[in-house]
Amino acid sequence: MNKRIVYFETEGWEREIIDGTFPEAELVSEKLTVENVTKYKDAQIISSFIYSDLSKQVLEQLPQLECIATRSTGYDHIDLDYCNNHDITVCNVPEYGSNTVAEHTFALILGLTRKIYESVNQAKQINFDHTQIRGTDLFGKTIGIIGLGKIGINVLRIAHGLRMKIVVYNRSQDADLQQRYGFEYVDIDTLLTRADIITLHLPLVPETKHLINQENILRMKKGSYIVNTARGGLIQTEALIKGLNEGILEGVALDVLEEEKELTEEAAILSPQFQKEADMKTLIMDHYLMTHPKVIITPHNAFNSTEALSRIEHTTIDNIKSFLQGNPTNTVT
Repeated sequence: MNKRIVYFETEGWEREIIDGTFPEAELVSEKLTVENVTKYKDAQIISSFIYSDLSKQVLEQLPQLECIATRSTGYDHIDLDYCNNHDITVCNVPEYGSNTVAEHTFALILGLTRKIYESVNQAKQINFDHTQIRGTDLFGKTIGIIGLGKIGINVLRIAHGLRMKIVVYNRSQDADLQQRYGFEYVDIDTLLTRADIITLHLPLVPETKHLINQENILRMKKGSYIVNTARGGLIQTEALIKGLNEGILEGVALDVLEEEKELTEEAAILSPQFQKEADMKTLIMDHYLMTHPKVIITPHNAFNSTEALSRIEHTTIDNIKSFLQGNPTNTVT
């Protein structure tokens, strides 16, 4: 007997992938809410993104529900206590873009150090004077990695492949990883003083807010670079401006800004709901960093690759298939 599978918050690019495995699944663009839940009261498996209401008030109106497969890493939008008490399996997508963000990080680093943006603009003007677009090698330079989670480790691997010197600031230490890649664990002040390039890969929590600030940015090497593809609030905006104005920073590359609406889920930025709720004015209007010649800004796009989004869909499909086979994977409690 086929189970009723309903996918909420679906967009066009998802449909072909889902149809290939679950042609019987219902794909709807609307999010699940207390107002529309009665239409799906006999659903047995549902998949949603983070904007659907999966509170007790909604879930108790889905008496046949057996599995929730959220298409996200986060699951704060789901009442796990209710699910645990009613034998509803909850699965998530633990990871989908660590290599994707790491690759974007190095695209930004190379964009700064090899003056890619300036070179392209100059070539378009039929100007082949090389004096203003001379770059610098990464080989032998010291990169300071702040945060050694899944993304940070991928940055570490790329840096090692480029034969860079590596210093790391992280809450915990992994001796095996350190031996394999030959890097050094240091405190934050040591990293700031030694690194030619600093890249951040931490979550934004009270302890990490303004980790780079107007005081400690003065400890950075003159002529260094800083890259942030994590969360805008890790760096105090005034600190970046100060570093640029005082000649400490040779270049800044940001995929996130401090004023940006904080996200719990990267892929949320693609949804119409985010575009509706986010206040984008401070990102694009009269912002000092936007027009600074030593700054590259991308619009929170580090996660956004065809492969990363495909991984979200295929992991969700695998989660549902595993549940149907009686061996659930990626479960959360």
